[in-house]
Amino acid sequence: MFFTPLLPDDYLELINPLWSSREIRGRIEAITHETDDSVTVTIRPGWVWEGHEPGQYLRVGVIVDGVHHWRAYSITSDPGRPDGFISITPKLVETGKVTPYLVRKAHPGTIVRLGGVEGTFTLPDPLPRRLLFISAGSGVTPIMSMLRDLARRGALKDVVHLHSARTPDDVIFGEQLRGLDRGHAGYRLHVQHTGECGRLAPADLDRLCPDWSERETFLSGPGEMLDAMHAHWEEHADAAHLHMERFQPVIGGDAAGGEGGEISFLASGDTAHSDGSKPILVAGEEAGAALPFGCRMGICHTCVGRLCSGRVRDLRTGKVSGTEGEMIRTCINAPEGPVEIDL
Repeated sequence: MFFTPLLPDDYLELINPLWSSREIRGRIEAITHETDDSVTVTIRPGWVWEGHEPGQYLRVGVIVDGVHHWRAYSITSDPGRPDGFISITPKLVETGKVTPYLVRKAHPGTIVRLGGVEGTFTLPDPLPRRLLFISAGSGVTPIMSMLRDLARRGALKDVVHLHSARTPDDVIFGEQLRGLDRGHAGYRLHVQHTGECGRLAPADLDRLCPDWSERETFLSGPGEMLDAMHAHWEEHADAAHLHMERFQPVIGGDAAGGEGGEISFLASGDTAHSDGSKPILVAGEEAGAALPFGCRMGICHTCVGRLCSGRVRDLRTGKVSGTEGEMIRTCINAPEGPVEIDL
């Protein structure tokens, strides 16, 4: 009653925007260019920040042109960083909304929203005796957090890292990776410039890391590379020791192709149809509906809508679910019969 009509949280935010108990916020402390088209954004999280494991990703919310957008980025900082700051390292996507803002317009002092930390692309406990990291382009971002964590713990004892980028100037964290290579006898770095030698392929493994099949391996990069490496492990090694971070959903195979059905968007009055293999988001857009979207890969949760009736199929796993009031991601779900969504 003392604070009516405002809440205690409203007064705390006037003193410090990070003192919000309703949501996690962060303040940009620094923006550092890694390459011509990528930056590291260092963020001071609010007091409710609970930390992360190396390799996990974080949803970040920013306001661009008056509209609030969420995107997911791998956390590139060491979770044991003494100042408690975290960092993300977005690479510019010219057609996007958020990365152009972060790379070109964001500045220290900007307040951002921080969503939940997610992801299972993490190091096991206890650590394997021998590790192999394979990355390409911006796929190095979750691996950088792992390497920084291992270096702080004195655990870079038998680690091979194979990385590819188009040119020497395109290597994100190039100086930091070379510094690890110089400073730790147990860390061996190989960088392949794809503009000259092509992307890393399974055929390169025997030459670059002869004992690759005996190492616990963490792989992050473009889908084509991941698919090729996974097939190689399936044929020549134990795929249980291969861990992959994909930046796009795997939609296809047995998981895709359910019953399909009519989609009713209640807020707009639009309708669409999916044959069961087409996500609700795509079907709606093709029918002319203006729907919220973000990463289009099931991570950022920008496309969520409330399911009012019907059931949906997750096109990544084939799992069918649906209860009234459930929040679903339209970019990775297809209708399993007629559905109504509050969008």
